[in-house]
This record gives sequence, C-alpha cells and structure tokens, in this order.
Amino acid sequence: MNLKESKVFLEKFITNIQEAIRVIATNKIRTLLTALGIIFGVASVITMLAIGNGAEKEILSQLELVGVNNIVITPILGNKKEKSTEGQEENGIEEKKKFSKGLDLLDMESIKNYIPSVKIVSPEIVMDTYTIVNGKQNSIKLTGITSDFFQASNINIGSGNTFSRKQQRNALPVCIIGKKVAQKLFIGKNPLNQQVKVKDVWLKVIGVIEEKIISEKAQKNLAIRDINQDIFVPINTFLVRFKDRKKVSINSNRVSRGTTTTIVSNGNYHQLDKLTIQVKNSNQLKATAEVVSKMLTRKHNGQSDFEIKIPVNLLKQQQKTKQVFNIVLSLIAGISLLIGGIGIMNIMLASVLERTKEIGIIRAIGASKQDVILQFLSESILISIGGGVLGIILGIIASIALEKITAIETVLSFESVILSFFVSTIIGLIFGITPAKSAANKSPIEAMRHE
Repeated sequence: MNLKESKVFLEKFITNIQEAIRVIATNKIRTLLTALGIIFGVASVITMLAIGNGAEKEILSQLELVGVNNIVITPILGNKKEKSTEGQEENGIEEKKKFSKGLDLLDMESIKNYIPSVKIVSPEIVMDTYTIVNGKQNSIKLTGITSDFFQASNINIGSGNTFSRKQQRNALPVCIIGKKVAQKLFIGKNPLNQQVKVKDVWLKVIGVIEEKIISEKAQKNLAIRDINQDIFVPINTFLVRFKDRKKVSINSNRVSRGTTTTIVSNGNYHQLDKLTIQVKNSNQLKATAEVVSKMLTRKHNGQSDFEIKIPVNLLKQQQKTKQVFNIVLSLIAGISLLIGGIGIMNIMLASVLERTKEIGIIRAIGASKQDVILQFLSESILISIGGGVLGIILGIIASIALEKITAIETVLSFESVILSFFVSTIIGLIFGITPAKSAANKSPIEAMRHE
C-alpha cells in the first residue's frame, strides 16, 4: 500500500467513525439498551477475575501460614469413661475402656526418632494468662515451644535471637514476644533484654518476631491464632515454671447405679495442645499421616483421642471449590456477553432495515460494498467498545464494593481490564459482520426504491 492509498484508507476510516458516532448519538437510548448485555457481561468478567485473584492470593497466604509440608495433630478433649455392666460380670467378662496418656512430649520424640520421612516436629502448649509491666496487667497467650516452631510455622525473628539449646534444656526464664506484645508493653522502648512478668514468673525478652498478617478468616478456617499477640517460652520452661498437665491430678468421681459402676474423669489430660510435623517431601504427607495415626493410637492404648489434619489438603479442597464457583460465574458472565452480542446484531439488522434507502443512495454515488461493511462494522464495534468501557468501570466499582461489604478479598489486575476490553471489541466485530454484509449485499436500485 503506497502513500496515496494509505491516505485514502485513513480518510475513509475517519469518515466511517464520524458517521458511526453520528448514528449512535442520534439513538442514545436504543444504543444504551443494546450495550447493556456487554456492560454487565464485562463487569461480571472483571468481578469474577478479581474474586479469583483474591482467592488465589488468600490460598497462597494461608499456605505460607500453615506450611506446605505440615501435618497438624490436635488433642480431642472430653470425658474418659470406664464401665462394667451386670451382664458382663455374670459371664466373667469385664470390658473397660482403656486409659490414654494423652498427647505428650514422648509422642513427639517417638515421631521424630522412628519415622524417617519426618523433618521436624514442633510441639505447642498454650495458656491464657496475664503480664504485668509497670504495674499494668495485660491479657496474653503464653505458648510453650521449641526453636523448631519458627521453621515449621514460617516465622522469622525480627530482632534478637531464638532459644539456644541451653535455654531450652535448662528451662531458663527467657521469652520471645510477638510484635503487638512489644508495641503494647514496651512503648517507645527496645524490648530486648527487658524483663516481663508473666503471672508470677519474670522472663527476659531475648527476641521479637516479625509481624505476620493473619486475617480473622484465616484464623477461623485454619484454627490458627494471631501469633503477634503471643509470648513464647521454651517448652521445658513452660512445664517447669508454669503448668504441666501430666503432673496435675484429675478429679475422679465414682457413680454406682445398682451393679453398674461408672468412673468419670474430667479435665484436659493432654500435655500438649498441638503437634506440628513437617515432612521432607510433600508427596509423603498422606503416608506419614497414616503412620503417625497408627503409632499414636498404639501409644494411647487404642484410643483415638487426637485429630490429624493436613492443612494443605484442606486448602486445596477449598481452592477447588472456589474454582468451580468461579467457573460457574464465568459461564454466566459469558452468557451475558453472548446475549449482548446477539443484541448488537439484532439492533444492527434493524438499523440496516431502517436505512435501506440511505444505503442505496451511498451505493449509487460510488460507495463500494467494502465501504458499507466498514461503516456498519464501525457502528457495532463502537457500541461494544463503549459498553466495554462502561462495563470495566462498573466491574471495578463492583469489585471494590464487594470486598468492603462482604469481606471477600478481591484483587483487580491490569490483565483482566485488557482482556475484558479485547473481548468486548471482538464481540462487536463478530456480531457486526452479518448485519454489515446484509447491508452491503443490497441492490442499490432496489434499496433506493425502498419506502
């Protein structure tokens, strides 16, 4: 194409755009109604992509919190019962529910020493208590851990150090505090090497963890707490200086009803509140969980008084559910775009019928079929582009409003905006071809005679 042909083509293009704008401006209401399908379709696409991106971000952040290769064991709390019945005694058979020692440090050592796929084992004991600093009492959670806790939970020490072997072995009165605890208890001070009184024990602060953002939703779904508000001590320090449930006697009551005897023991008999196992490879998660389950059941005298969860599997299931939900909503958005395209084609066919005489006149004065096609295509594309722009604005507003109203995290991306704009333009092009060809194929003489 030489310079002269390029100039002619550009002039035709500008003329077609101007004519399309004139026709659209003449029929504003009809054009807006025609573009509604595109507007809502594009808005739906942007909103769905924003929800999908938000869900993916949430899943990744939760994976970071629980660890990719982790298995979590928690105790099942409840009453333990031992029964002997009259009928069983008559037959010389006495059936009793065996006593379980509960989840404890011996379980941790067994898992660590006898299961080769295990990388680290991190125990936790949590107690609600209080601190006293400068005469002020503050409620906190005291957590007994080992230094492996930070690796298993993907937590970094922001300042100071983690627990040394000597501090852990000798149950020394040291602690690592959460960021929010540091901000609350040591306003304007460096908390390192400061003393904090937890209940009746003075602890020396040797480290402060980096602040980790944990949403309320993540805390609920993954059964995790806000570690920024915890005070961490070596687990031996917790057991020696605060509380060891294995050394606390359990109140027992013997109830007799005729010849039936029931012994009911109340209280939490588990030494540990949580045990996190990190395996070497993610493909060993399921097999390791099964081995751990069998080992603990045997060590607990056949009692399954514990629960084993693989957080990554729960998150994958949650992600799969969200993906199905997003696919369904995307199909609905696609149907809306399809209906919008059909609406454009319908209104353009009606426009061709209304402007039959006009088509005959411009064909008679020298316009080619290509000129007529370009003119009607310009109109359909402009309608879809205008609908796409309005849909993008509506989709952005809807995404922001959805996050604020429902607390569903949405993440808008530049790619989703470009994709929506591209889709709306293509729809205008595809659904505008048939009306444009219909207009171009009309006989100029018959068209001029049309009333």
